[in-house]
Amino acid sequence: MQGTILSKQHWFLILTLTLLTFVLGTSEFVIVGILTDISSNLHITNAKAGTLVSAFAITFAITTPLVMSATSHFPKRKWMLFLIGTFIILNALCVISTSYFMLLSLRMITAIVTGVLISLAMIVASETIPITKRGIAISCVFGGFTLANVIGVPIGTVIARWYDWHATFLLTTFLGGVAFLASILNLPNKLSQYRSSMRDQFSLLTHPRILMAFFIPSLGFGATYAVFTYLVPILKKMDAPSSSISLILFGYGFISIFSNILAGKIASHNAIGRLRFVFLVQAFVLICLYWTTNHFIFGLINIGMMSLMAILLTTSTQLYLIDLASIYQPKATGLAASLMPVASNVGIAFGSALGGIVYHQGPLMNVTLVGGLIAFFASLLTFLSHRLDRQQMKLV
Repeated sequence: MQGTILSKQHWFLILTLTLLTFVLGTSEFVIVGILTDISSNLHITNAKAGTLVSAFAITFAITTPLVMSATSHFPKRKWMLFLIGTFIILNALCVISTSYFMLLSLRMITAIVTGVLISLAMIVASETIPITKRGIAISCVFGGFTLANVIGVPIGTVIARWYDWHATFLLTTFLGGVAFLASILNLPNKLSQYRSSMRDQFSLLTHPRILMAFFIPSLGFGATYAVFTYLVPILKKMDAPSSSISLILFGYGFISIFSNILAGKIASHNAIGRLRFVFLVQAFVLICLYWTTNHFIFGLINIGMMSLMAILLTTSTQLYLIDLASIYQPKATGLAASLMPVASNVGIAFGSALGGIVYHQGPLMNVTLVGGLIAFFASLLTFLSHRLDRQQMKLV
């Protein structure tokens, strides 16, 4: 594994893990596109249907670290195949779901399975790909989520419009089956296993360096979602035609594909050092949006830049958390791999909530200033973490 050229086996594994995250992302995010169909069919309010989204996110964030800690000694290949099989069954049951309570229960269990599978996919990519190519591998795996938003969710939404929302879960069930077959063929047999107590695992979360690394992506995602959550009202303020908003949102998602590619390049060398300046640029882009939205074309360019900056942090912070765990608690790398997805959910919740408070207290465009300020704090935290890394290297 010391070479720098990826073999066909490596690429097949990367494509399999990317397919897996695409399927998981489509299942998680598509609920937003079919929310009104669900509320109408089950005779519930849109607000109640919205709890399907929040319950998924909360369950994901709380249970993923717990399950990863409890199952760290499980054989990874068999465990992943079991979880993918469970995912298929859960989505198949959603197809025949006839009540809100049944659908909510299935979505919460699916959130547990999703969180663990995402974390395991990151670990497998990190462990089996040559170290000089880990950034590319992890960025491809994260890219599955980007493609889910750009391709999977629109297709699932269209299927719900043509038939009904149950048919959308037929799609995710079928995609899960494809991911299962690909995983059988390409997941390696020899993967690391660590036996350690839950106490040893969670001792990782008490380490100041791990906590600091955790809040870097939390603030990064918080900065984006303080603004992105209210992007449609911002577009309306820019006098964007209602018929063009969906196209603009698609363009936003399409640009994020390039953000994901750049994320892999940033992670290839001195990742945390580079991220210090990435967050400063993100802060500048978000703050500029306060003024550029007064001009439609400049505003669209600025929103495109916002999308480009949105997920540059993902690959670097994912690998950084795993690398820090290998130093401070080697038996807890599985738990460390789960922290990045949890941090992103924390950041999304925090950013959208803070943006909501600002939106309702004053002019809409103040959310861009708040987003810029959060990104600035992310930069400060990254500067501090990078400085501590350099100090530690001098001591070694």
